[in-house]
Amino acid sequence: MSRFTGRVAIVTGAASGIGKEIALRLAAEGGIPVIADLNLDAASKTAAEIKAKGGDAFAVAMNVTDEAQVEKGVADTMAKYGKIDILVSNAGIQIVKPIVDFPFADWKKLLSIHLDGAFLTTKACLKHMYAAKYGRVVYMGSVHSKEASKLKAPYVTAKHGLIGLSKVLAKEGAEFNVSSNVVCPGFVRTPLVEKQIPEQAAELKISEADVIKNVMLKDTIDGQFTTTDDVADAVLFYAAARNTVHSGQSAVVSHGWFMQ
Repeated sequence: MSRFTGRVAIVTGAASGIGKEIALRLAAEGGIPVIADLNLDAASKTAAEIKAKGGDAFAVAMNVTDEAQVEKGVADTMAKYGKIDILVSNAGIQIVKPIVDFPFADWKKLLSIHLDGAFLTTKACLKHMYAAKYGRVVYMGSVHSKEASKLKAPYVTAKHGLIGLSKVLAKEGAEFNVSSNVVCPGFVRTPLVEKQIPEQAAELKISEADVIKNVMLKDTIDGQFTTTDDVADAVLFYAAARNTVHSGQSAVVSHGWFMQ
């Protein structure tokens, strides 16, 4: 039997990037990923890909900042499978600008997706996890949960905030056998990061190669990007936890950029 045989896992932002990799890896180990994404067509494609390999998956449209949509996605998952074992709160965006120029609307949008999204999906899943006396919640943080970089005020703020939410959930969830953790990747070459390379080059007035070498990977030990696979390894480690011994902890996956 595989680690995740029969485990139902809602993964937000799972139609692409890190979220998709996590969903594929869960399915490969017998799990049933619920592909929750803003883009239902892309989510359905990912679910179809998993089914074509002999797994099971379910696509739901989910804007994580919309409480009604989150509740509906969770209710539809419960109606189909009767349980939710794992939540991977992964949906996120990035907007880069100096604080002095940062539009308040963009600040609120980014915080809403990262923090409101984590809160709403957690709250919606928790009642089912508590009733079942089982739940594994994993938040997608970042090295920016521990560190700061220029031009990323709301992102750094939000990712720090996820650590706080996770610690509270670890304390509240323990009596119900619900654990909570944060995985904190370094730079992963997802569409989110690819988009930032030219943006930062323009903002910092340096070449794209310099953004990669001297900004993004400057503090790594080996000049390497983190891979989606590396991140999925850490997420699956926490999602498979047999008990709450690791609950409340966070793991940095970053080729040595930020060491605790």
